[in-house]
Amino acid sequence: MDTSTDNRTPATATIRPDGSGVVVIDGRTELIAESTVERARARAIGVLVTHAAEHARPVTVVSKDPSGTAHLVVNPNGNVEESTTPLPAQREMEMAPEVSYLPEGAPDLDAPITTGRLPIVRSVPTPTPARGITPVVEASAEVAPAATAAPERPTFEPPAPDTEAAPETAPVVPQPEAAAPESPTPVAAPSAEQESPVVTEAPAPAVVTERPAGPARRSFIEEETAAARAERGMRGALNKVGFRLAPNAAEASERADIARVSQHWSGPRTIAIVNGKGGASKTPTTAMLSAVFARNGGSGVLAWDNNETRGTLGWRTEQGQHEATVQALLPNATTLMSAEARASDLTGYLHHQVADKYDVLRSNPNILAEDQRLTMNEFDAIHGVAAKYFRLIFIDSGNDESADRWRRMIDRADQIVIATTARGEHAEAGALLLEALRERGEHSAQLARDAVVVVSQADHKAGSAQAEKVADGFRSMARAASVIPFDPAMRAGKLSYDALKPETQRAWLAAAAAVAQGL
Repeated sequence: MDTSTDNRTPATATIRPDGSGVVVIDGRTELIAESTVERARARAIGVLVTHAAEHARPVTVVSKDPSGTAHLVVNPNGNVEESTTPLPAQREMEMAPEVSYLPEGAPDLDAPITTGRLPIVRSVPTPTPARGITPVVEASAEVAPAATAAPERPTFEPPAPDTEAAPETAPVVPQPEAAAPESPTPVAAPSAEQESPVVTEAPAPAVVTERPAGPARRSFIEEETAAARAERGMRGALNKVGFRLAPNAAEASERADIARVSQHWSGPRTIAIVNGKGGASKTPTTAMLSAVFARNGGSGVLAWDNNETRGTLGWRTEQGQHEATVQALLPNATTLMSAEARASDLTGYLHHQVADKYDVLRSNPNILAEDQRLTMNEFDAIHGVAAKYFRLIFIDSGNDESADRWRRMIDRADQIVIATTARGEHAEAGALLLEALRERGEHSAQLARDAVVVVSQADHKAGSAQAEKVADGFRSMARAASVIPFDPAMRAGKLSYDALKPETQRAWLAAAAAVAQGL
């Protein structure tokens, strides 16, 4: 639409999270006070439509609300369009019907009737035979039995002339017979009274004529992918009344990350969360990554505390109706691997997280490390059970990088996540671990190259600049690095995804999507 007639300063519509807002147009200010953001958006649109109708020309608007900024054109007839992103040519026939904003209760006499578009199916024309030509019947592929097979066609030679024979007649040329019936009738032998023998020919072979190639037919079951529509902000509000506005960059990015963490892979995947320094946020990282994958991709996610030195994953997650730990599961590993074992048999050993949808296999922080050490074979036994019943296994590694269970965890890992805070000692410990893994062997070196680093801003006073600086330092050493902003819900107590701020949830989703890309 041509908006060149509107040479004035664009109007602005600002909506706040509490439902209040303001519309400024032609120097006039109108305050908005509604109970929700959605109602405030609708009110702002009404004000702009009324102004455009009064002045009989479109109004350009810069709209700002909690979802972002949108550039719109409000027309006198009530239509609202984006002013920066025109629809592609191929979607011109799929444009949404125009929506008019009429007074409440007034009938919309000009409302268009919308219909769905059916796929175009091109039929293949049947060729019409030319005049004087008999259509050819395709021969049957069935072979007749040997007893009734037609004799081989003899070579025709005209008989020698007989000087004492009857008067001259034109030689008779045998004509090809029609296609043989399914059950041919045997030809009777000539009788003695016949003056000349009868020559019986086999039917001429059928000629198969191929149909001319026509345009390719479109499949009836082909599905068209619907264009993504915005669900949030001003664009989402407009889509609810019939528009087809695409999501803004922030919403599109979030949808892409959700799609990554929602997928399922063939076979189980083991992700080790590691850092040799205590307090580097390994346990919160294990819990939050498990929650993101379980909440979006469904069940089958296990968080395993592989710490023999008073691991706290069990303290910071919900407890089931028992106090079982990994020491209770180990003696029953063989039974759980049997063909008779059922998934529900694990209930007595795991602690399910009701809201976050994953399960926890606890260590026992109440006993000394020497009483809960695992050999490599014992680790393999527990990992075998976990891989049989879970699709994703997140392991909180603990701090002892020399322990047999720690080294075996690295051998079984498909990916590692370096958990660290923005503090220098935690970041340095993570960097040293990556360097050591590169020298350990090919598998460990590959884990280091494909590692994801999660930097948590543990100190709110330091701001996010230090966390971003640490992440930048790791990006040359690992495949990806993500920053988690400071959130009081992460500092102590039970870890719950719902307790986090929206920006913290979004950061964990981005970190989980980076992990998913390496699986």
